[in-house]
Amino acid sequence: MALPEKSLADKVVLVTGGSRGLGREMVRAFAAAGADVVIASRKLDGCVELADEAKNTYGRRALPVACNVSEWTQCDALTEAAYAEFGRVDVLVNNAGMSLLYPSLDQVSEAMFDKVIAVNLKGPFRLSTAIGTRMAAAGGGSIINISSIEAVRPEPLAVPYAAAKAGLSNLTGGLAQSFGPTVRVNTIQCGPFATDISKAWPDELRAELTRHVALGRVGQPEDIVGAALFFATDASAFCTGATLALDGGWR
Repeated sequence: MALPEKSLADKVVLVTGGSRGLGREMVRAFAAAGADVVIASRKLDGCVELADEAKNTYGRRALPVACNVSEWTQCDALTEAAYAEFGRVDVLVNNAGMSLLYPSLDQVSEAMFDKVIAVNLKGPFRLSTAIGTRMAAAGGGSIINISSIEAVRPEPLAVPYAAAKAGLSNLTGGLAQSFGPTVRVNTIQCGPFATDISKAWPDELRAELTRHVALGRVGQPEDIVGAALFFATDASAFCTGATLALDGGWR
């Protein structure tokens, strides 16, 4: 029996929030597996730097694009840029996300709430529907939504973010049904990861998070690579509408 194909040779992968943290590690992994990459983030400089790395280290084509996924028109511009450059997108990774700090729930402003929902839910909806429709017309593809443990176990200081991520997880199921049988849509539900935001964690918070994890540590950015490659390739050919907990055994 042949093993499922785990290569991304000559595929095109688009990653939002792709210039740093989890996004950067996924871009590197996809390029190393043979994919051409579209790297999208709000700040172009980081995208350009990573695009140069993809070209020079892995010999792949790479398109850096400045995009704020909270804005519908910028999502459309990103889609058009990707198709103009490569003619297709085989894998879309909705990785861009953000949460805002607030002193108490009654201090969450309408602007804050709208921004969190727009980045974490509205943008992925627009990109998934625009690109997923083209994927289905072209014969297939994979959409990967990066969610959070907050979607099922919300903390008091991340309620809008948790609601948005819960919506994103729900979106996965709806899109899987809408774009099947050719386009697969899945979620990676992340626990605490040592990305840029973790540099601001006080020692007591890091210790508290670690106590919640069966593996006894927070995730490192490279820990997302295996799950991302699984959903991006034919290794997950019979998997859609699924949520993979990548949280180290959160308890």
